[in-house]
Amino acid sequence: MKNREQKKANGKRAHVRIMLWSLLLIAVGAMVAPLGGYLFVEIAEAQSFEQTNPRSETTWRDVRVGNEGITTVRGDETGVLIQNGGENWRQLRNGIVAAIMPWVMGIALVGISLVYFIGGKHKLDEKPSGRVVPRWKLWERVLHWSTATMFILLSITGLSLLFGRAVMIPLLGPEGFAAYAGVAMMTHNYVGPFFTACVALMALAWTWHNIPNRTDLAWFKAGGGFLKGKHPSAGRMNGGEKVWFWFIVLVGGAVCVSGVVMNFPIWGQTREMMQQANLVHAVAAILWIGLFFGHAYIGTLGTEGAIDGMKTGYVSVEWAKQHHDLWYEEVKDQEIDASEIGLESGVAVRQDRPASTG
Repeated sequence: MKNREQKKANGKRAHVRIMLWSLLLIAVGAMVAPLGGYLFVEIAEAQSFEQTNPRSETTWRDVRVGNEGITTVRGDETGVLIQNGGENWRQLRNGIVAAIMPWVMGIALVGISLVYFIGGKHKLDEKPSGRVVPRWKLWERVLHWSTATMFILLSITGLSLLFGRAVMIPLLGPEGFAAYAGVAMMTHNYVGPFFTACVALMALAWTWHNIPNRTDLAWFKAGGGFLKGKHPSAGRMNGGEKVWFWFIVLVGGAVCVSGVVMNFPIWGQTREMMQQANLVHAVAAILWIGLFFGHAYIGTLGTEGAIDGMKTGYVSVEWAKQHHDLWYEEVKDQEIDASEIGLESGVAVRQDRPASTG
């Protein structure tokens, strides 16, 4: 009995750790990662690298007085050395975007805290019996966790680059942050295309399951089951999951497309187009991160048994009946005992009740 209680406690702690580490990696990582740049600075100074370009001041003076130069570069806008739109973009990026958008993430975290402390964890109405049904296939879980991992990495590098000038440089100085920014930008640019491909695969694989219907309206009217009363009916995806999915497709799609526009300037993109893409990328990405906080909370700490599906591929029968009763009716013939697939004591089984032997 003590071993079972210990396993139960360990399972709960694992769920909390997943939730907290996801949030901490994004929030703290974006602030701490730039410190690594100072290792490069120390090495560079030890090797006595020249810190300035001796011709930079002369070149800039020539540009400012309007002297003509010679270039071998060919392409659109190559004759335009200084574009006034760049200053407009800089003011928007470092002003409105960098000053207002952080509040989105802050409000999201405050909202999650209020939901948790006021409403508490959304527990199952019935004690899990040890009977489970399959919910996610292996390739779906690999796709989900790969995308989530890259999302966290891109969030850390993206946020630290966006707010580096306003937050990091005053605290840490320009040299170390500049060294970090080069690595962060390269990481962001190389991981981004793989992340975009994963998002596209998710959209193609799960669109059919996320088409809105009348059941979703009833689900929203009932507050998704977070309000008192009987839990509303739902198919394989409930209304909240569909909102998250279409948010990824639309807002996340804007992040991915704008990232591709900036990452591959080979289709005749103008400077103005690149600047607009950068603003769209920053605003949409922060909105995505804010909603991701809520998704991570509901899928781990907020709802009992929710994360089991993405961990093992199976969910308890009791969880399926409570949260996705219409879907359970479709898959109940696949119900098995958890011990048959090596899940010790079942998925999300409360150890104060023996698991059913079927």
